[in-house]
Amino acid sequence: MSSFRTVRGTLGFLLIAGLLLAGVAEAQTQPQRDPDFLFGRPLGSVGVRGGWLFERARSDLFTFVNEQLTVEPKYFDAPTFAVDLGVAVGPRIEAVFGAEFSGATIRSEYRDFVDNDRLPIEQETRLRQANLSGSLKFALTPRGQEVGSLAWVPSAITPYVGAGAGALWYEFDQTGDFVDFLDSSVFSETFRSTGWAPSAHLLAGVDVKIARRLFLTGEGRYLWSHAELGPDYSSFEPIDLTGFKLTVGINYLF
Repeated sequence: MSSFRTVRGTLGFLLIAGLLLAGVAEAQTQPQRDPDFLFGRPLGSVGVRGGWLFERARSDLFTFVNEQLTVEPKYFDAPTFAVDLGVAVGPRIEAVFGAEFSGATIRSEYRDFVDNDRLPIEQETRLRQANLSGSLKFALTPRGQEVGSLAWVPSAITPYVGAGAGALWYEFDQTGDFVDFLDSSVFSETFRSTGWAPSAHLLAGVDVKIARRLFLTGEGRYLWSHAELGPDYSSFEPIDLTGFKLTVGINYLF
C-alpha cells in the first residue's frame, strides 16, 4: 500500500508541475512589446487547478473499514483536479462555476482473519467524488487599476476569500473477498453505494500575475457534505464526505 500511495502522490505532483510549467511557458512567450494592460476590465476568467484532497473520513462506515481492514483514514486522501469558469459581477466580486474530481483506490486485507490456507483475505476499496458548485469570490485588494478611459492594469498579487454550495456525487465500492461473521466463511463479493448530496464550502486563495492575462492561483477549500448510503451499506449512518482541498493552478482572464 505504501507503493500505491507513492504512485498517487507522484501523479498529483506531476499534475501540479505540468500546470506550473504551462504557465511559465506562456509567460516566457509573451512578446516584449505586449503592453502590460488590458483594454477594459475583464469579463471573467477560466482556470484549471490540481492538488490534494485531505479526507476527514469520520463516519461509522470509515470506522468499521479502519477497524476490520488494513486501511487508515489517511489512505482516502487523494489527488484532486478542478476546472473553473468565473464571471465578473463587480469590481471585486466574481461568480465562479466549477467542477472538482478526486478518487482514491486502496488495496487491503483483514487485520485479524486469514483464509484456510493461512493466506491474507484481500479486497479493494475505492472512493470517487465529483463536486459541481457555484461560489462567490471577493478580492481583498483591488484586482486592477483603471488608467484613463480604456486601459486596465491587473494587480500583481490579489488575495481573495469566498463561499459557495453545490451538489456532490460519490461512489464508494469494495470488491474482493470478505468474512461472514456469522459462520466465519469467506466469500467473494462487490459492495457499492453511489448517489448525490448537497455540499457547501469556504475558500481562500491568492492570484499572482505571471503574464498580462495569466495568473498563478493557489487555493485552500474546505467542503462539507454527507450522503445517504445505498442498500449494500444500509446499516451505516450517512457517509462523511467532508474534506480540505489544497490546489495550485492557472487562471486566464478574458
